[in-house]
Amino acid sequence: MKTILIANQKGGCGKTNTAITLASALAAKNYRVALADADNQKSSLQWLKQRPEHSISPIQSLDWRNEKSIGDMPKNLEYLIIDAPGALSGEHAEQLISESHAIIIPIQPSFFDIDSTRRFLKHLQEIKRIRKGKVELLLLANRVKAHSASSKDIQDFFSKIEQQPIAWISERSAYGQLAMQGLSVFDKQQKIYQTIQKQWQPLLNAIIDDPTAWF
Repeated sequence: MKTILIANQKGGCGKTNTAITLASALAAKNYRVALADADNQKSSLQWLKQRPEHSISPIQSLDWRNEKSIGDMPKNLEYLIIDAPGALSGEHAEQLISESHAIIIPIQPSFFDIDSTRRFLKHLQEIKRIRKGKVELLLLANRVKAHSASSKDIQDFFSKIEQQPIAWISERSAYGQLAMQGLSVFDKQQKIYQTIQKQWQPLLNAIIDDPTAWF
């Protein structure tokens, strides 16, 4: 089983949207996948409650808001996606990271997000398992508007830290509209959604060893 942690200390960066999108992409590919919510806002849990039971690919729900629940999961999973709390620090951080093979860090193109993410990355490097290279760190440029000044700022940030994002995700109203129904862009087959899905392909390729065509 492979575990992917979605984390960033900056609120509103798109953690939950990233988590539910990846979970639904894996489910659409018929993997056995669970989504664990470790954030007290329980946005992922609320999304899963809205999800239609029989008409779409199933995703198992795990409530990891209580630290004692971390690690509790079914034995037959192939992929576990964890929606981390914003305040990821101390023993809680160590527990979640000890479960993870990779950490995806969504970052929006704004000064506050860039500054917060810079500090978050520095904090992560203080954690022994990450410092030893046992957990892969993947940056995800999120909610990017084409040709905006903020897009240049975030590109400068990536250049400065000498790590490019694994994918660039455009800002789309479809994410919020579908989330209210317990759905994601990977639950839809229309051409407009397939265009959006392609933006996630580099990230899926990075975390999943599957040589077949995705969508």
